[in-house]
Amino acid sequence: MMELTVLVVPDCPNASVLDERLAEVLADRRWVSVMRRVIDDDEQAARWGMRGSPTLLIDGVDPFADPGVPVSVSCRMYRDEDGRLEGAPSVAALRRALDQA
Repeated sequence: MMELTVLVVPDCPNASVLDERLAEVLADRRWVSVMRRVIDDDEQAARWGMRGSPTLLIDGVDPFADPGVPVSVSCRMYRDEDGRLEGAPSVAALRRALDQA
């Protein structure tokens, strides 16, 4: 079974965007469990490897982590296929990450 962990800061405006996109991607993947953790401070961010909110971990690994980006309790931005910044990975990027995990 694959385990996804969604790391968010309190009141993250992009958490619902990630939730909606994950629901679409996971509709046919019933063997995947999803857990959410609210990260309140830098110590928790370091423990979980959160590089901004929202962060998705697939079996404990952040497939969207850029080398050299420090852990932080902040908003996180992702580039879509056209290079635009968004508050969560695209549906296509999520599918790729799950297929490669």
